[in-house]
Amino acid sequence: MTTSASLPAESAHLPHEGSATTDRLVELNRAYAAKFTDPGMDARPVLQVAVVACMDARLDLHAALGLELGDCHTIRNAGGVVTDDTIRSLTISQRALGTRTVILIHHTGCGLESLTEDFRHELEDEVGQRPAWAVEAFRDVDQDVRQSMQRVRTNPFLPHKDDVRGFVFDVHTGLLREIDPTS
Repeated sequence: MTTSASLPAESAHLPHEGSATTDRLVELNRAYAAKFTDPGMDARPVLQVAVVACMDARLDLHAALGLELGDCHTIRNAGGVVTDDTIRSLTISQRALGTRTVILIHHTGCGLESLTEDFRHELEDEVGQRPAWAVEAFRDVDQDVRQSMQRVRTNPFLPHKDDVRGFVFDVHTGLLREIDPTS
């Protein structure tokens, strides 16, 4: 896993602000595309699994789960919480693209543990409009994983709810800890 403290040599000189960062990433994409070979894959994930996880940059999901390109659908957002948009993506993943398993991954040291719904009010004060979305902040990561599992298991749009499991990824050890949905 790469961190900002140990960037790979080819990206070590990435700027840290503004469109210069995007320009550099586009340049790196050109190098990638020059070596790219179309793998001829379908959009359906080979393992029929959808992974819902936090957007935290410390989570390298493919490496942590031993996944290859084409193995899964990956749905990421702040906290890895199951929101209406997550349900939308899971519904399309299951009904149109054949997934049957849902894996939910939260992690230790999540930024949502330090936020509250006051964040929305602060935004409203600053810009004059309240966001339509909830922050989905939480204090207990295990309980939030349980809530996310329950949201998946009770959603009427999802036909495949028998294989839904939740985990907490430890950002210091790289290990997953499974959460019992009934505790």
